[in-house]
Amino acid sequence: MTTSQRIALVTGASRGIGRAFALALARQGVHVVALARTQGALEELDDEIGAFGGQATLVPCDLADHDALDRLGGALFERYGRLDILVGNGGILGPLTPLAHVSPKEWDKVVSVNVTANWRLIRAFDPLLRASEHGRVVFITSGAAHRAEMKPYWGPYAISKAALEAMARTYAAEARTTPSLTVMLANPGPLRTRMRALAMPGEDPSSVRPPEEFAEKLLPLCAPEWRESGKLYDFPSDRLLEFCGPA
Repeated sequence: MTTSQRIALVTGASRGIGRAFALALARQGVHVVALARTQGALEELDDEIGAFGGQATLVPCDLADHDALDRLGGALFERYGRLDILVGNGGILGPLTPLAHVSPKEWDKVVSVNVTANWRLIRAFDPLLRASEHGRVVFITSGAAHRAEMKPYWGPYAISKAALEAMARTYAAEARTTPSLTVMLANPGPLRTRMRALAMPGEDPSSVRPPEEFAEKLLPLCAPEWRESGKLYDFPSDRLLEFCGPA
């Protein structure tokens, strides 16, 4: 890669939103560091990126392995000295059940992947993002975090996404001293993903939009020209929200 080529880390890159966005970035000439648990799916992504002349680095890793995220931060620092784009997309649905029925193990897993892993990403990559001329951070949230009326049984997922939103806004506030660094949230709404199929097993997949449409809308948030920070892009309404509004 050339020294001018932008570098992006995308978590949950093997399928759904992460895969679509990794491809969209690679088509723009960005070198994509693709992180996901499934080696085979990452290799398929790499093949597709390579087919149109793009470049990727594959990182088979479980987001729950927080020490591995620290090691990745060190490895990218040694290799590139900076990170231009961080996309915190990877997450899990967790159990759809009353809060009182959630086991401690299930609760800890959702919080570990959806919240703590993203904090570890901030901790590991903040120096590299601040070293970039145009550091761009996007965390993928959900309407479940800020619905006017909360849905029952979605507790672990909704609570973890609400925590993610608070963390992203805190990071955005702390990044104001570095004008080159912006931190955004993005709500995809209903999309044709595996997670959506698990949550809504009776739904016709053709009735919801594909993740590729959302990925195209995320590209401007990662561009050097982007200036907004601490806000939420809501894909269903195609609006930029100052604060999280109704889903």
